[in-house]
Amino acid sequence: MYAWIWRKLPFGLAGKLTGSVLIVAATVALLWYVVFPWAEPMVTPFDDVQVTQNDHVPGDDGGAPGPAGDEPAGDEHDLPYDTEQNNTPPPSPDE
Repeated sequence: MYAWIWRKLPFGLAGKLTGSVLIVAATVALLWYVVFPWAEPMVTPFDDVQVTQNDHVPGDDGGAPGPAGDEPAGDEHDLPYDTEQNNTPPPSPDE
């Protein structure tokens, strides 16, 4: 398809380059001003993200720190690995 368009553009190399730029600009303008505004209402449900704050969150005591300061109060957020040090062995010289 692109070879056919290139062969059909007139006026030698300069005309072909100018025509190619105009075709690309027209395609971008068509997409920007016609196709994207038409498709935007169909995409809006996926793009309509709202962050809201509930009046009362169960377990929320108004922002007071828990028993261990800023750490979570229960075992639900415990990680199965140590985050204080790197436990991976150093790379060998062969790698």
